[in-house]
Amino acid sequence: MATGLITDETADRIVTTCRTAVGDSLRSVTYFTRDDYEQLYLRTDLERDADLTSFIGHEWRGFKTTQTAYEGSELGDYNYTIRVFDNGFLIRVTTDREGVFATTDGLTMKDFEEVATSLQSFLGERVE
Repeated sequence: MATGLITDETADRIVTTCRTAVGDSLRSVTYFTRDDYEQLYLRTDLERDADLTSFIGHEWRGFKTTQTAYEGSELGDYNYTIRVFDNGFLIRVTTDREGVFATTDGLTMKDFEEVATSLQSFLGERVE
């Protein structure tokens, strides 16, 4: 599904990172920046009808708002966001330049922590 925002190798690595952490529970993976996005993976049993432009706008603003709102609090630095829906979950991992959100079926907190830690590590080492 790559369209040129990131290399095919980077896209494959992000999807592999998510699939390794959550297996068949993975529904979709989307890489995004403030200005653009690329859906990297969509499970075959799902419809390609989500309004990703709205999702990306919300997730980017949500990251910036959350990061600013809790800056300097006793909770420590912001790490990632989990959103819970009737039909699944969304986990968002973001840096100041880029982010990834993955949607999943039901997972445990340990599963979320594993995918978040893996994505944070990957995004932290990128210089692309």
